[in-house]
Amino acid sequence: MYAVRNWLIAGITILALTMAPAGSRAKSLPDSIKLDSLVNLYERVDFNHSKHITLVKDCAECHHHTTGTLVQDANCVRCHKNSGATPVVACKGCHATQPFSAAALREKNRTAYHMDKLGLKGAYHQNCTGCHSKMGGPTGCQDCHTRKKQGDAFYRAAAYAPPQARGNGKQHGH
Repeated sequence: MYAVRNWLIAGITILALTMAPAGSRAKSLPDSIKLDSLVNLYERVDFNHSKHITLVKDCAECHHHTTGTLVQDANCVRCHKNSGATPVVACKGCHATQPFSAAALREKNRTAYHMDKLGLKGAYHQNCTGCHSKMGGPTGCQDCHTRKKQGDAFYRAAAYAPPQARGNGKQHGH
């Protein structure tokens, strides 16, 4: 019963989206997305969603699924094929910001099926840098992320980098 209802909801949603004028579909999509899961070390990334939409043929090139559709990713479909229409496509909806937190590890330990699911940072980087490499987009860390002083301290970079050994050829006080 629930599967039929979910399929019906998904079908109506897809039909409504495909029959809606292009302008109204565009209005429902965000122009910009704030990526701030690493804001303690880096400035927030203002992801230009509008620009990226013009570069791809289908939303599924970036998203495993789209709002109002069933899960399409082959790895997810094995178990989630009857999960119903997807209410949200945000990466953080499935990928944990802190994949090694106690809560996330408890969840992974309950089932072997999510053991290989990337954390949020890994999901972003696999998707973004993979496409950027193919399409000639920026791939350097600070091309997209401006590191804060806290990030420099954490990574021991810039003013926090260890002093270079003096050019006398001796190491470790020898």
